[in-house]
Amino acid sequence: MDKYMKRLAKFDPDNTGYISTEKFRSLLQRHGSELDPHKLEVLLALADSNSEGRICYQDFVNLMSNKRSNSFRQAILQGNRRLCSKALLEETGLSLSQRLIRHVAYETLPREIDRKWYYDSYTCCPPPWFMITITIVEVAFFLYNGVVLDRFVLQVTHPLYLKNALLYHPQLRAQAWRYLTYIFMHAGIEHLGLNVVLQLLVGVPLEMVHGAARISFVYVAGVVAGSLAVSVADMTAPVVGSSGGVYALVSAHLANIVMNWSGMKCQFKLLRMAVALICMSFEFGRAVWLRFHPSAYPPCPHPSFMAHLGGVMVGITLGVIILRNYEQRLQDQTLWWIFLSIYLIFVLFAIFWNIFAYSLLDLKLPPPP
Repeated sequence: MDKYMKRLAKFDPDNTGYISTEKFRSLLQRHGSELDPHKLEVLLALADSNSEGRICYQDFVNLMSNKRSNSFRQAILQGNRRLCSKALLEETGLSLSQRLIRHVAYETLPREIDRKWYYDSYTCCPPPWFMITITIVEVAFFLYNGVVLDRFVLQVTHPLYLKNALLYHPQLRAQAWRYLTYIFMHAGIEHLGLNVVLQLLVGVPLEMVHGAARISFVYVAGVVAGSLAVSVADMTAPVVGSSGGVYALVSAHLANIVMNWSGMKCQFKLLRMAVALICMSFEFGRAVWLRFHPSAYPPCPHPSFMAHLGGVMVGITLGVIILRNYEQRLQDQTLWWIFLSIYLIFVLFAIFWNIFAYSLLDLKLPPPP
């Protein structure tokens, strides 16, 4: 890359930060064979899109360093209209790992130029460790509780279930860790199974594309919003399960597909969306049924279903902004700051609600476990 930079710098002897598109294209024609074919295609699109007759040197540096600004992205999207090379899906002779990366690109990204960018730049280092780790920990805790309680189906009906220090209980809401650690407790194997399947099938590809930092943020934000939603809207109920985080990821992904329907090229997308919605509806229906089913240990009710709705709200706001801005700086997005502010206001409101509302409303809470 340094060699290419030096060649480019020769075309800007006055250090203006720009070179003419004519000189830029000449450089690409002479030395383009040294670049990845898809990266060369992006550079040509950048040259084609520029109406001012010059190219910003920093845009070139960003590309070669795998960084892209918003203005650069807009230029590429405009230049992409004139791209005539074959689509990534039509390329042959790929290895198994290359086909997997291509499949993930088509599953998650709506623009061909972004799919090619991802295909060229993905190195599997680091791997999608967050979703895999969180899944392993959830399964491990479930198996441990299953052995201790001697029950794997509807563990939540066991009289000792609520005594666990991880789940959220309204009487113990001052123990702040419970607003997060409740994800490691599940109502039963039917609850865990669907959550694990959804977060692996959806979460792992999303993490491969958008990175652990962004996907973990959406997941954890959904988890926290879920428990806080329960503490505000279903104040007498406990909450368990990772549905808040799972629903945040899945709803963000589905909303992104709908908003970019023509660009998304994943196979059988309508059928798969229908299956995902059916699975989510089934899990939500199970949670609603369990919430209003007579409790095995009255007067404490079964876990709430409001965490699902909290996760969905995070997914269709913060989650969608993240998924729609692949490789872009979120701090440059106005909607990002709007939705982040709304989320933080909700968190602050819920904190004050938990401090003051329970005593002011004089609720009759279930006894502590």
